[in-house]
Amino acid sequence: MKKVHLLLPCLALVVGAASGSMSDYSKPTLAELMTRVPANPTPHCKSSNGLPDKTCTPGKEWTTDVHTICHGGSTSLIRPPVEYTDKLKVAQIAEYDYGDVETRDYEEDHLISLEIGGHPDDPSNLWPEAHGGKYGSEQKDKVENWLHKQVCSGAMTPEQAQEGIKTNWKQYLSHVTAYKPPAVHEVQ
Repeated sequence: MKKVHLLLPCLALVVGAASGSMSDYSKPTLAELMTRVPANPTPHCKSSNGLPDKTCTPGKEWTTDVHTICHGGSTSLIRPPVEYTDKLKVAQIAEYDYGDVETRDYEEDHLISLEIGGHPDDPSNLWPEAHGGKYGSEQKDKVENWLHKQVCSGAMTPEQAQEGIKTNWKQYLSHVTAYKPPAVHEVQ
């Protein structure tokens, strides 16, 4: 009987770990985050056709736990504060040497999105992505939502989705643009 009692706490620990949530993420303080922002950013990164520089923004995973990704709660629980991402965006716009330095023209985006287990606040997973253009943030948002559905349906593992989005998120555009909702006809 004692063996059963010893195993129960271990089993509870395993079950608890397997059913994690976004709220389990230990958020750094704003002061800790601000130390990650380059003080004197210099141009050394190059973005090409909507893709970040793989050296500057390689992407970073936070979790591959399907339960956390699909049932762990809102990504707002782990999203970094705007004070941090705004300051990081300004520094990274300088590092990427963009001609347009208007911060409103960019989203400080997660290369591996939070919806598929991307790291919330590591600068290697964040980059200033343009809003407009053929490969802007609106198109990538559609890919992120599609990949989340793929992971949660079991059609794709978190590792596959994470690797695919950081390698070339544009490879999924045909999947998200292929579906056209039927036209709605008004009755007159």
